[in-house]
Amino acid sequence: MRTYSLRHLADSTLRHDLQQLVITDRGTTAHLIAHIAEFLARKLYLEDGYASMYDYCVGELRMSEDVACRRIRAARAARRFPQIFEALADGRIHLTGISLLAPRLTEENAQALLAASVHKTKREIQLVLAARFPQPDLPTFIASLGAAGAAPATLPSPQVVLGQAPAIPDTVVDVCTSPVHSSAPARIDDPVIHVVTPLAPGRFGWQLTVDQETQDLFGDVEDLLGHDVPPGDMAAVLKFALRTAKEKLLQRKCAQTEQPRRGRPSGADSRHVPAEVRRAVWKRDGGQCAFVSDTGHRCEERKDVQFDHIDPYAKGGEATVGGIRLLCRAHNQHEAERTFGAEFMRHKREAARIRASEAGVRRPSSAESAGEPTGGRE
Repeated sequence: MRTYSLRHLADSTLRHDLQQLVITDRGTTAHLIAHIAEFLARKLYLEDGYASMYDYCVGELRMSEDVACRRIRAARAARRFPQIFEALADGRIHLTGISLLAPRLTEENAQALLAASVHKTKREIQLVLAARFPQPDLPTFIASLGAAGAAPATLPSPQVVLGQAPAIPDTVVDVCTSPVHSSAPARIDDPVIHVVTPLAPGRFGWQLTVDQETQDLFGDVEDLLGHDVPPGDMAAVLKFALRTAKEKLLQRKCAQTEQPRRGRPSGADSRHVPAEVRRAVWKRDGGQCAFVSDTGHRCEERKDVQFDHIDPYAKGGEATVGGIRLLCRAHNQHEAERTFGAEFMRHKREAARIRASEAGVRRPSSAESAGEPTGGRE
């Protein structure tokens, strides 16, 4: 059994060992980032039943959410700018600093930004970025403190406070949110962390900014509800709106309804998935990606799941309950590439993008395309 009591060490030995461990840790961190970068580039997390590298780091490697975000961001940056590996290994720039710099690094400014961040603290690197990429002042905000049981004892309930937006925790702002003004395209495995703070059992604090239309819609719903909700109870209005939206989205996505009607059948030459098949598949798969790795791990992704032909449509796959499954977007594309080849699918997606661009057609949202299998598995 290992012992971690170091009381027997002389002061000089303890000092020396600590310094050596820090040096070793920096080298280990650089190697870890290199492994994450290569693992990410090969998309091996898909074969292991995870929809993204972030999910793999949290679920399989047991990293915390913010640590996973920070390391993935650093890995992507280091793959573009390999000098980052050495900067991490020799301690010139720490991992948090790399994650702060990553969204801003370009071929033109990487050398200067990295040089300006050598041996700087997190705060000092934030000042470097603020000087080079100034941001507008934080807006004021309106927050409800009046939900039943949630307001502090010193404040009356309900109460609305108008003031400067409170600071978001550093680990969320610096690591887990999408980079502001980043020129890099969004990726399938980009982690998205909402600013939600657990306050008590079953109680959560939200922070967000809305536009004028959203604010007006909220006011309209609140007015229409009238006395169905307590005056000023923003949480009750939001809950009602979300429940209503969920019912409509489930109806659109999987034809879920209290009085189902028999939909049109799927023809021999049609990709259409009948409503009764979508309902049955959604219930069977639990609204979750059905991909299972060779080790038995099932993908836990529930966002942007799509109806997929188990046997590709181009090879005679039928839109039956036994022939359709739910796959997340990442695993849908993964299966398509395994069936038809990555290069073939890349050309196919690029051709589709060009056709849509020439026709002036915007890319459909996941909700709009939910009724049909997507991802290129023909």
